[in-house]
Amino acid sequence: MSRQAGREHSGLRPAVSRSPIVTTEELTQDRDRALALTPVSRETLNRLDRYVALLLDWQHRVNLIAPSTEPALWTRHIADSLQLLALAPGARVWADLGSGAGLPGLPVACALAETPGACVHLVESSAKKAAFLREAVQATGAPAAVHAMRIANFAKAPPENVEVVTARAVAPLSKLLTEAYPLLKMGAVGLFPKGQGVDAELTEAAKCWRLQVTLVPSLTDSHARIVVVRDAAPIAGPTARTESKKR
Repeated sequence: MSRQAGREHSGLRPAVSRSPIVTTEELTQDRDRALALTPVSRETLNRLDRYVALLLDWQHRVNLIAPSTEPALWTRHIADSLQLLALAPGARVWADLGSGAGLPGLPVACALAETPGACVHLVESSAKKAAFLREAVQATGAPAAVHAMRIANFAKAPPENVEVVTARAVAPLSKLLTEAYPLLKMGAVGLFPKGQGVDAELTEAAKCWRLQVTLVPSLTDSHARIVVVRDAAPIAGPTARTESKKR
């Protein structure tokens, strides 16, 4: 299939086909694989198509995802994000820490667009990435708000009660728990996708944290797990001492 024919066949924006790594045919095939794993409505798919097109367009200027993952963008990034929805059914208010390219927050927001009261808070300190997120929110019409600030500043004073907190490829679990703790303490469930090193990260985190954790196999990577944190409390250190004084 020629590149131009691929554009006409897929209906995607020409910007998609300018990528030095991915072809439209590869992208379309991977899109089909992703949708088989995480089916979505036609309306959600339209939003996701606009998001993917914009992401690949911006990818030439700002390194939003690893170039090597572009051919598997739909399975590696979109379906990987959408699978989190099944782990928090009914949750409407999410916070995505260190959102970067909007993963997993923006695909989740696209899927929640028809849910009354839904909002995904995208927290990103990089000005360039925050600019991309604002344009993506506008292009998709997803119910999301961009917060160009450090995670710690958002977590200590979120604009509303957060039900789910996510973070993907941001930090090791122990550090991530420290960043997310103010939200977890207020009752948010943590959904943290991790790779094959998850056991080592849990072992390290257990030195400083008492955790109620479930590991859920990933739909998109047989070596990956989603760490579901339903309760977390520091064992020792400044955070624990501060909490003890509050009690």
